[in-house]
Amino acid sequence: MNEAIKTVVMPKWGLSMSSGKITDWLAGVGDEVADGDELADIDTDKIAGTLESADAGILRAIVAKAGEDVPVGATIALIAPAEVAEDEIEQAAEQAREEIESGAVEEVTGPMTGAVEVGGRTISYATLGTGEETVVLVHGYGGDKNSWLFVQEPLSATRTVHALDLPGHGESTKDVGDGSLETLATTVRGFLDALGIERAHLVGHSLGGAVVTAVAATEPARVASLTLVAPAGFGEQVNAEYLRGFAAATSRRELKPHLTQLFADPQQVTRQLADDLMKFKRLDGVDQVLNTLLGTLLDGDRPGIDAVPELTRVRAPLAVVWGRADRVLPPDNAEQLAARTAVSYIDGAGHMVHMEQPNAVVRAVESVAGTPEG
Repeated sequence: MNEAIKTVVMPKWGLSMSSGKITDWLAGVGDEVADGDELADIDTDKIAGTLESADAGILRAIVAKAGEDVPVGATIALIAPAEVAEDEIEQAAEQAREEIESGAVEEVTGPMTGAVEVGGRTISYATLGTGEETVVLVHGYGGDKNSWLFVQEPLSATRTVHALDLPGHGESTKDVGDGSLETLATTVRGFLDALGIERAHLVGHSLGGAVVTAVAATEPARVASLTLVAPAGFGEQVNAEYLRGFAAATSRRELKPHLTQLFADPQQVTRQLADDLMKFKRLDGVDQVLNTLLGTLLDGDRPGIDAVPELTRVRAPLAVVWGRADRVLPPDNAEQLAARTAVSYIDGAGHMVHMEQPNAVVRAVESVAGTPEG
């Protein structure tokens, strides 16, 4: 195939994804597209996401139609400059179509998983990319490394990107000790030590935002940049009812109303998402973990974390992203951060900005981390 023809493939957004459904094409044949332009909306078994172009040129062919389930790694469209002959495009599109229909699609390697011992606990993580610079993604309360599925892949094009499970979460040891911010921050510092990471771009969501802020305050030489996504520890507002309800829920029926508060679009709360979280909540030790962390997150009905003193000691470039429809940590909380940096308020996003509008998070990270060559 002509090297000028660039393929757009079904991405692997997460460890368990084997296929995706194209729900809508946002660009049409003949459209000029740039690197980062939105091409298609894709639905997975977890949540819907938007696929961005990794190349610049003209969208010359759409191989997979809207409404079609396509295996991960399959070519779904072709991008090429105008000078590439139409017969070459047709031949490449025909071949891609045959591969989809026959199932002869080259397997795409997803994140590589691993585990390290930190402070007597096993910390699980997933890694994508092999770039010289390193990004570490830290999730929030009740989350795990897979919550970054739409962010980790695009960042890994030019960097090594680790998403870790904090203690008590995901596949890490179900023990958080005293559950303090310092315990969690010590875990992240220990993770960097265990992997031999001398310097990293840290990205944290919600509770993870407070955690990486604490790390950046105490290890300034090791933090190249800091990106906070709806972080805890700033402002006076917190949805204590959500946090307690999430911790207390014992069935999918009880859990789902609380999960809908995480997203601007309640339809994002799929049965699979709720089932996965209930499986996590039923694991031995998780109930104690969640209730211990409530003691860190809440002081009565008020926030229990104040990360502002730590932020005053942070010297790394800072980016902040907040969903305008956040009902867990309202965007008014960002006022304390606005004095330090411009805050990106994202329409169409609730608390889970990195799942609903992941491209906004990627852009925020790039704004302070730069865009190294691959």
